[in-house]
Amino acid sequence: MEARASAKYLRGSAQKARLVIDMIRGKNVNQALAILRYSNKRAALGIEKCVKSAIANANEAAEKANVSVDPDELWLKAAYVDRGPTKHRRRVRPAPQGRAYREQRHFCHVTILLSSESQEGVGKADGKAGATKPAVSKRAKRGGAAAAPRAKKAAKVEATDTAGKTAGENKPQKKASKAAAKLGAALRRKKKTEK
Repeated sequence: MEARASAKYLRGSAQKARLVIDMIRGKNVNQALAILRYSNKRAALGIEKCVKSAIANANEAAEKANVSVDPDELWLKAAYVDRGPTKHRRRVRPAPQGRAYREQRHFCHVTILLSSESQEGVGKADGKAGATKPAVSKRAKRGGAAAAPRAKKAAKVEATDTAGKTAGENKPQKKASKAAAKLGAALRRKKKTEK
């Protein structure tokens, strides 16, 4: 059985609320409530209310369906935060060069999905790959080589060294000789100024 609860227009930015949501995602309900209760984050209060609302929704849905649900067995299957509206207040803050910036008040929407099904067999709720599925890079998915760019670059350098040393040897020597010439000129100028 699943139950959903959402809290709209919570005060605070979505970025700050996500820090709290990331702490409780995938946890048992009791464990999540304990984390929220002792969290120093301001968003934790509104998220705690949303979790309690989801628990109440689960109990209500269980009663309607004549199913017994133990609140201790519920866990947060999904929890996410969406950005809400930004209110531009009529207050201003002094800004550089005589300008004034208006204060902004940020809001966010929190959605929590509880489940009473066992967590085994269900992947991580945040969409990341589980331990059973090996990680595959985007380059490998597209059919390209899975080698790292640095290794590829090193292989390219080795290929140019073995291909032809006539043009390849002159370039590093030219760079080295130019650097030595600049250094020598700088030292001569320094000696002249000291005299």
